[in-house]
Amino acid sequence: MKRTGAEQRLIEDNLGLVHACCRRMTGRGMDYDDLYGAGCLGLCKAAKGFDPARGLCFSTYAVPVILGEIRRLFRDGGSLRVSRTLKDLARKAARVGEELTERLGRPPAVSELALALQAPPEQVAEALCAARPVLSLTVGEEENGREYDVSVAGAEEAVCDRQALYQELARLPRQEQALIHLRYFEGKTQAATAALLGMTQVQVSRRERAILQKMRGAL
Repeated sequence: MKRTGAEQRLIEDNLGLVHACCRRMTGRGMDYDDLYGAGCLGLCKAAKGFDPARGLCFSTYAVPVILGEIRRLFRDGGSLRVSRTLKDLARKAARVGEELTERLGRPPAVSELALALQAPPEQVAEALCAARPVLSLTVGEEENGREYDVSVAGAEEAVCDRQALYQELARLPRQEQALIHLRYFEGKTQAATAALLGMTQVQVSRRERAILQKMRGAL
């Protein structure tokens, strides 16, 4: 696919965005190279679809697109894959763990395993977690009907949501942008906002509800 010079410059100048997004998604059983490849695809799509006339900086537009391609990689792959490196380390940790348990008379700590394996403790901990069987969230009666909590969205989700929010804000007419900024960024009351914008409080209330409903639909 042939790219324009502007698209090529955007890609070359913003590869750091891909690395930043990939770092947010590591530790989930996917090789970094795979994450980076998906992120680069997202960066190329962002460079192609970016319209500077909308008033957004490129990073604001690109981050959600990059993260979206990385998430697609996880979805298309089904269950999370464990890298070969982690699998090998997990097998070594299991073997060494048995030896240390027999020698110490107790299960070894992660730090002790890491020392024996000559590997970073955080990497050993990641390998041990990756070696655990997949836990189903839909537990049947044969498993005593227990339910498991699902962790909340991570930091990368917050980044994506925030960037998407700013993107929708930039699409609003100037007066609507000013209303939302006064109400939710400066914490002004509806009465104070109405005075600053030359509106009545009732008008601000109605316009605010309409703007929020429109933004919710877009998001």
